[in-house]
Amino acid sequence: MSLVELIAQADERGLAASGLACLDRCVPLLGGDDEVLRPLWASLADGAGGDWADRLEQARGALDAAGPEEPAEDEAALLARRMLAAAPAARAAAEVRVWADDACSVASLQIHRLLDPAEDAAPVDSRREGRTEGMSPLVAAELRRQITVLELLAGHGPAGLRQALEVATEGRRVLRAVVSRRARGAGVNPGP
Repeated sequence: MSLVELIAQADERGLAASGLACLDRCVPLLGGDDEVLRPLWASLADGAGGDWADRLEQARGALDAAGPEEPAEDEAALLARRMLAAAPAARAAAEVRVWADDACSVASLQIHRLLDPAEDAAPVDSRREGRTEGMSPLVAAELRRQITVLELLAGHGPAGLRQALEVATEGRRVLRAVVSRRARGAGVNPGP
């Protein structure tokens, strides 16, 4: 099943986990530490989602404080900031679907494309629809992670959250290494 089809079939928790996983993988671009989104993951496990809005505001505050004083003009960092800003305060399915699909899935794939030194000329939407021939390695790995998170939640429900978090953590490590390597190549201090 393509990523687009998986998103279309996902329930509210799956969508929230999918969007959160994309955001979690992009935390290195926001200057945050590895635990900054952990409370949001915990609210997904709770089921009711009552703490989502409060925990989201806490995460935004922490990431705003961790980010540079002068916002980066870097397109990848700007896309990650927009992903965070677009997160809905309510975990209603319709709002979370728009966030997970447009604000997170598309943006995260675009971020990985921008950071991948290999060329990938195909539109991100074609990748999400299943046309994967000639994908750059970083984009291919991000697409696999997005699909895996949605499959885990569809197949295991709340029990799949732990594995989805592990997938996000792996992707965050990869992106942190890419960002660090890129900063060293540009002669810039990569920060925290």
